[in-house]
Amino acid sequence: MADPLILALETATTCASVALTRGGRAGGQLLAEYSLMPGRSHSRHLLGMAEAIMQACAVDWGDLDAVAVSCGPGSFTGLRVGLAAAKGLAFATGKQLVPVPTLDALAAQMPPVDMPVCALLDARKAQVYAALYHPAGVDAAGLPERLGPYRACAAAALPAEFRKVTLCIGPGLAACDADFLRHPLVKALPAVCGQPRAALVGCCAADMLQRGLAPHDCAPLYLRASQAELGLGERIGETA
Repeated sequence: MADPLILALETATTCASVALTRGGRAGGQLLAEYSLMPGRSHSRHLLGMAEAIMQACAVDWGDLDAVAVSCGPGSFTGLRVGLAAAKGLAFATGKQLVPVPTLDALAAQMPPVDMPVCALLDARKAQVYAALYHPAGVDAAGLPERLGPYRACAAAALPAEFRKVTLCIGPGLAACDADFLRHPLVKALPAVCGQPRAALVGCCAADMLQRGLAPHDCAPLYLRASQAELGLGERIGETA
């Protein structure tokens, strides 16, 4: 599939966005991208943003090749809203739905560098979601090449896994303490330089489609149980 036209949604953090892209990361085109400021309800505005961006670009729904969505990890509520909206749009338009891991899309923002990249999202409760990436590699699906699994962990545990100075990016940096940021193997970019964006979700989805490796399973990638699930487990344990 040459230069797929994709409507992409990103709702894994408080800064939701919608983008219309054509093609992949190499030579692709961002037609438009709308962002939602923190504090605004994803569920109230997301579909309106999608409709507005299609109208602004004078693109018919039937012209789309796919709908892409950031599938996590990230905010449990945000992921549910984004996946529900993306599934609804894909069903209504008859287009393929392409899930893109949030950390992969975050890492995809970086140009080739001479050090590994660690993408970080705030997981709350003194933890981050993290994944480590090859500085310039891509995997078989065209996504940034991971050097290990997606993780939910304390940020302090990460430098022990770094073999060399590692470029750390993403809003998860705001959840890292001064000891992490001063670690000799950590080179941190400001959090504002690495918010997940729908534009990169769309470009990553295009790369996957062009390689014929877009997954069909669109389950959210949570990495850990929600607070409600943890609370239920505790109550069950107390009554057992």
